[in-house]
Formats: sequence, C-alpha cells, structure tokens
Amino acid sequence: MTETKRSFCRFCIALCGIDVEVEGDTVLRVRGAEDDPLSAGYTCSKGRALPEFHHHPGRLDHPLVRTEAALKQSSWDAAMSDLGTRLEEILAAAGPDGVALYLGTGSAFDASGRRIAERFIRSIGSRSKYTSGSLDTPCKPMVAEMMGGYVGLNPTIDWEATTMTVLIGSNPVVSHGHVTPFVDPVRRIRSLADKGEVWVIDPRETETARLATSHLAARPGSDFALLAHAVREILRDGADRSYLALYTEPAELAQLEAAVEPFDLEHTAASTRLDPDDINNFVAAIRRHGRIAGLTGTGSTMSAAANCTEWLLWALLIVTGSYDQPGGMWFNPGYLRQLDTREWTPGTGEAEPGPASRPELPRRLGEHPAAALADEIETNNVRALIVVGGNPLAAFPEVDRLEKALQALDVLVVIDVVETPTTRLATHVFPSTGQLERPDMPHYIDQFHPIVATRYTAAVVPPVAERRSTWWILARLAAQLGQNILPTGLTLESSDDELLAPLASRSRASSFEAIVEGGIDNIAAEPQVFGWVLPRLPDGRWRIAPQQLVAQLTKLEVAEGLVLVSQRQPHHLNSQLADRQRTQRATIEINPAEAARLDLAAMSQVTVHSAHGSVSGELELNSAIPLGSVSIPHGFTDVNVGQLMSGTRNIDPLTGMVTLTAVPVTLEPEAMSLVVDS
Repeated sequence: MTETKRSFCRFCIALCGIDVEVEGDTVLRVRGAEDDPLSAGYTCSKGRALPEFHHHPGRLDHPLVRTEAALKQSSWDAAMSDLGTRLEEILAAAGPDGVALYLGTGSAFDASGRRIAERFIRSIGSRSKYTSGSLDTPCKPMVAEMMGGYVGLNPTIDWEATTMTVLIGSNPVVSHGHVTPFVDPVRRIRSLADKGEVWVIDPRETETARLATSHLAARPGSDFALLAHAVREILRDGADRSYLALYTEPAELAQLEAAVEPFDLEHTAASTRLDPDDINNFVAAIRRHGRIAGLTGTGSTMSAAANCTEWLLWALLIVTGSYDQPGGMWFNPGYLRQLDTREWTPGTGEAEPGPASRPELPRRLGEHPAAALADEIETNNVRALIVVGGNPLAAFPEVDRLEKALQALDVLVVIDVVETPTTRLATHVFPSTGQLERPDMPHYIDQFHPIVATRYTAAVVPPVAERRSTWWILARLAAQLGQNILPTGLTLESSDDELLAPLASRSRASSFEAIVEGGIDNIAAEPQVFGWVLPRLPDGRWRIAPQQLVAQLTKLEVAEGLVLVSQRQPHHLNSQLADRQRTQRATIEINPAEAARLDLAAMSQVTVHSAHGSVSGELELNSAIPLGSVSIPHGFTDVNVGQLMSGTRNIDPLTGMVTLTAVPVTLEPEAMSLVVDS
C-alpha cells in the first residue's frame, strides 16, 4: 500500500519540506510539500533524487572488515571487537592523538550522529579532530570572533525590509546559500529585487547573476579590493555616524580608514578589472539605500583573500549601521541554542598551535585544519582515522598524497550511507542509516535558518539490513573502549528520539514533546530577532579593524594570467550525488573566446596545470565563464580539482585553509607536456 509521509530534506541547509511516497520500505517518489510554511512546495533536484540515493546500488548494508586486502562482510560484534582491539593498541602506543576524527558535510545534517561523534573524540582525549569546515568556510567563524567576540554570530538578511542585497561569490540559485539559506532561491531573489536592488559580485555570469538587478564581474580573487573601496568612500560620505559612535572605538575606526585609504578608484579598477563607472554606481547604490545586506559564498571564502573579503564586508555593514538593525542584517540566535538568552565570554580570535607535524598551522574551534592530516599520518602521529559522513578523496588537496597516507594507516574507519572512494580504502566500514531512516532535528545548523526555527521529522521508512544510526555506531565503539559517551540515563538500547530529546532542553520549546507534536510544521518562534548582539559585543563595541587582517590586507595581490575559479552544480552537494552521471559530470569549462585564443576545440581532452599538479578532462565551452578563467566543479574524483592544490603551499596562516579558487593555472591539449615553475 502506497503512503505519503512528511519529512524535510537534509542534503543542504535549505531543509525544504518534502512529501515522500513510500510502499513498505521502498521510497517511490519525493515532491515538495505544498503547505510547508517555508518552502511552500519547492524542492530541488537533489531532494527529488532521494529515492535514487536511498536505493543506491552502492548502498552500505553490513559491517565490513578488511581481511587479506579485501573488505568482507562481518557481524557487528566481530567488527567492533576487532576495531576495539586495534584502537586500544594504537592508543597505548601512540597516545590519544594517534586516533583522529574527520567530520564531513554529511555529518552536519545528522543531529545525534554529529553530537556523539564530538563526544567520542573528547572521551579518548584526542586533539586530532578535523572537519570539512576548514576546507571552505573558516574565515566566517574567525572573522565573527575577531570582530564580534563570538564564533557563532551568523548574519542573516532581513528578508522583509532589506532594500539592497550584495552577494559576493555566491550562487544561491544552485547552492541554496552558504551558511544563510535561500529556500526557493529564485523566488527569494526576485522578492529581494522587487523590494530594491540585488547586486551580484562574481566573475562568472551565474544563474543568480542573471536574476540580479546588477552584476559586477570582478576579477577572480579581487572582491576585497572592491569592498575596501566601498568602505573608503562610505566613510567619506554615507556612514551611519551615530551607529559608529555607539558601537566602534574612534582609534579602531581611524585604523580602518587608514587601511582602506590606498583603494582609490584607479587602484580598485585596476585590481578588479571593473569599469570605474560600475564601481561608482555600486557605491552610489549603497549611499542610496543606507542600510544594506551582504553575504559571501565559496567563490570568495575559498580564495586567498577570503579573510579580508569577509572582514571588509563586515566593516561595510558596520559602517552603514546595518548589523543587528532592521533593514540590514540580523543574527540568528538559534531556536535550540537560544544565544539571545545566554551570555558568553568574548573570544579574541587568537588561534592555538597546530598539530605536532605542522605547529605553524592554526588550530581553531577545537580542530586542526584539514591541510595537516596527510602530514600527521606520514609522521606516524596519526595511526587511525575515523571518517563520518565525508569523502576526503573528493575534498582534500594533494589527492594522490592523501590516498597513499590513508593506505598507510593502521586503521581507517568509514561510517557512511553509500560506498565512496574513501570506503574502498577502509579497514572497517559501518553502514549508517540514511536521512529517511531516522528521526532528526537540525541541531548543528540551528542558526542557519532564515527565521528562528526548528523542525522535527520522524523516520519515513525503517532501516533495512544491518544499518544503524551513527550515534549508535560510535557509542558502541566507545563502549568497546570502556567509555560511556551517551547522555545521562541513555544506553545503546535507547531510541533515536531519546537521543534527540536533550537537544530541546535549552530551546524555545517547552519540551521535546512539544516539538514532536508540532511535527514538520513546527518551525517558527519569531521571524527574526534584532538587538541582542550589540549589548553582548566586547566592551560594547565592534572590533572593526582586527590587526591581523589589517596586516594581511597589505600583502594581498590579484593573480595575473589564467586562473581557476570554483563552481557548484545543481544536482549534487560536494561529493554527495556526484555520481549521477546522467545529470552532471565534471568538465573543464572556458569561455569560447578563450578557447579560440588557445586554439582549443570543444569536447577535446585538455590538461589544466598549476604550480602543484595537473588534472585532465573534456573541454566545455561556456560563455558564462569570464575571459582569463578556467572553471572546474568540485566534488568529483575523476576530474578532481584537489590535484591542483597544495597542502603545504598557499596555506592561509590565520585559518590553515588551502587556497581553492583564483589559483593561477595554464591550459594545454592533453597530448602536450608542460613544465610549470613552482
């Protein structure tokens, strides 16, 4: 008998409401839920692919243990006993840091799994924690802490009253936003444009740029220069002086003015390759609207200028009096976390030293940067790695080196839903329940909603075979090591709901039961909350000119020649669903005029070279790619941009992030060989 059950999609932060048609444990179809209060019937191709993903031919069903170079099916007891013994030996010989944890993007959408994974690594006393956050977003929490005192400040558009929105290196029509979701992005962008103006700053003519009222195709990696110029000019004419008097220190404001002074119109036009009239029009629009909203995406946050771009955007929003104010941007305190009811001790933004093999790299948020993982394995500091919801071989730099490092581990554990290139190297593979097989709430991304909200979903179908919840797998492993990492009163026999219930204890809801009873439609406490951040700022002031960022600004340069630019594709998120070959594939895209200049033909095989490595693939001509650029989507292992990136050079000293976009490259027919100066 066919039934329709309500849930929400957990491929990305939009969390769209969905209706799922099922028959027994078979998922037949997914549609957008028409009466969903947020998504109102919208869902994208990723959500509609849930049946395909749920019944993936590579779906993991049983524990696997490597025996004589092959993975073989095992029982849970036997696999856990074998793994526990090996980990105990490593802990005894190498110490707690010899066991590492990597939390991938998939773990962020599993509330209990992520929470218990964090408890696991703490329980064994290991500092060897890595996450996908150090690969594309580390500038955001760092700048939030440097300027506002707290890493969890997540600025969000005032969807009702903002009249000018600036999107920098962000293409929400495809990505649905970075850490600020655009639910039904086309409708939202059109709504923002109807209220005023939407400016897109992006070298590519993206799907979002085509909907904007204005598009500035700045040179890749030059966004910081445009923002520095805007701050310079608004400080001269257009700043909210009353706001600045209340919430900034005069000495720091003077330091900001000095830092942006070199970015006059001539210098900015030369750096960005923009027409001076377009730059003037951008500044005039900011003056015209007063308060504005602005967001960056991975096109900015993965560049060498990521930190300064993020800082200067924050500075622009502070100078215009737009932060924590109606008509500008507000900060989501979270429905579950309720930061607006709690106090915090302001942080300074200083980092700890990195791991033993790379002490020069910064340790932030209790984790090492992903760029250090291969070094830690090669130096025998890390002998075991547990990967939860991630595929490092599709995300990390120096892929060949990383693959050899993973193969050299004594233990590689992968907990995931489907097979990946990483599972094929593992010593132990554990099958996790998928998003339709478990109850859930958005805990890790609680503050990323467009309103103060939460959702709850029951499991849509029961798990089959030997799939188990990620929290259970890690708690079972901890028990094998003599540790109890579950919340007080809970055991391995507890239900998924019992694991979720404690998350509601500090929430806006009266109880977990109240959230469950509200179901999928229990999403809103209030639309937005203003005025709670300003009183909690360090000494009541924004730190508008962090000295580390001021110093970094003086050293930034815009790369010349041909550069690689990043992009996302609509049918997959990072490596999730990237194997849907009929809907997308990785090609090497350039502008037709660039192809003519290089005497290259469409569909020919070409090789992209960087100072570190090379990658080959089929050439695709795309007029949306600007001259002077090559674009390759990330998330693929066949045409893998990680081959072009170095884990030892071009590392940001403040975040430890590898530069992943605006990277100098050359392009040649595949048959030709090329030597590139390092």
